[in-house]
Amino acid sequence: MNYYSDSFLWGGAIAANQAEGGYKDGGKGLSITDYVRHGFGDRPDETIDNDKYYPSHEAIDFYHKYKEDLALMQEMGFKAFRFSISWARIYPTGEELEPNEEGLKFYDNLINEIIKRGMEPVVTISHYETPRNLYDKYNGWESRKLIDFFVRFCETIFLRYKNKVKYWMTFNEINNIHIIPYAAAAINVSDLNENARMKLVYQASHHMFVANSLAVKLAHEIDSNNQVGAMLSLSAVYPNTCNPNDIFETVELRRRSLLYSDVMIRGSYPNYAKRIFEDFGVVLDTEKNDFELIKNYTNDYLAFSYYRSTTHVAGDKIIGHTGGVNGRSNPYLETTPWGGQIDPLGLRYVLNELYDRYQIPLFIVENGMGNTDVLTEKNEVHDSYRIDYVKKHLLQVNEALKDGIDIMGYTYWGPIDIISAGTSEMKKRYGFIYVDKDNDGEGSLKRTKKDSFYWYQEVIRTNGESLFEN
Repeated sequence: MNYYSDSFLWGGAIAANQAEGGYKDGGKGLSITDYVRHGFGDRPDETIDNDKYYPSHEAIDFYHKYKEDLALMQEMGFKAFRFSISWARIYPTGEELEPNEEGLKFYDNLINEIIKRGMEPVVTISHYETPRNLYDKYNGWESRKLIDFFVRFCETIFLRYKNKVKYWMTFNEINNIHIIPYAAAAINVSDLNENARMKLVYQASHHMFVANSLAVKLAHEIDSNNQVGAMLSLSAVYPNTCNPNDIFETVELRRRSLLYSDVMIRGSYPNYAKRIFEDFGVVLDTEKNDFELIKNYTNDYLAFSYYRSTTHVAGDKIIGHTGGVNGRSNPYLETTPWGGQIDPLGLRYVLNELYDRYQIPLFIVENGMGNTDVLTEKNEVHDSYRIDYVKKHLLQVNEALKDGIDIMGYTYWGPIDIISAGTSEMKKRYGFIYVDKDNDGEGSLKRTKKDSFYWYQEVIRTNGESLFEN
């Protein structure tokens, strides 16, 4: 039986730094992403070398081609389109007192186009796009000064897009500060020992929690219809064995992520945070009203990314990327060409885990599969593996809806091929739409519909009913 409601937000999601390009156009300043050549798993360059290739500088040129791309999203029947507003396009250094009007006009046009095409704009405010100046000058969110800079940015866009944008998210995958701190919080943790690293991570996180609450407060004051979500990376993590050490350390690893949603949704640091802080010698530098703000201004919904699952063995080093933590392989699951294990039931597991814990609406804002798609001589892409991946996940979403979970929508990542955040590749393709560009930046940028384009179009047209057909 189909449990998808008529109000379910079917759509897709991208990020400015992976799609827009135009990295200096329209008065845009440099962001942390502009210094990355090999993905966020690698160290960024200290300076931009004009003799080297930086994939995000042009990306897929969404900055100039957004009307063409949104027409394709409309053709698929999208109800929602998630994108990010590049902070450096509005405040080039992050410290200006007045915004860059040309940057605001770009998003005026983009948002108007989204609405004109019948889609709900879903905006990520900070998606790995902190102005580079704030990293160089303040080491990003280590400094409390970023709270005021961020709130000024929020106020500008909340006022500018009042009555146009209802759904907001403050920080993309905020819990990824542990595994990709440069991307998630614009901090440099190089050469720090574990205790010093954790002190910096949690201090930066605290500043982001305060900024999040101030953003929620401001959003609700400006427009009572605004809904502001917390956004986390929450791909599933299982114990590798039934060894109690594996089981309990997996619980501790999951808590490291859920601490973020606990603070942002429940409004206070959980009891287990005390043990974490004691173990690493963390003493937060706070101000008088911080905890009152966090308590009084919590997020309206929980948005999250889910790509795969992994397993954990006690004592293993914790590593990962934008898709979540990486652990030991699971022999019961298939694996993508980039090592992600395909686990549709894991999505239902996570939806139940989160709804049992928080009892607020959930929004699946990233789920997708990267693969090496081939454009045939007939200008076609036969990506049955992607159709199979998405279908199996959406069937499990239907099961979660049957479980009684309040799920707002599903925005597939990413509906058009874009630059991979994890590896900076174009070869790692997620889209329903093929973009003619390779890892060296060569190609015409021509857009081509894949087989999955027509399949997802039918899923949306039938509001999920076609998922149950052979």
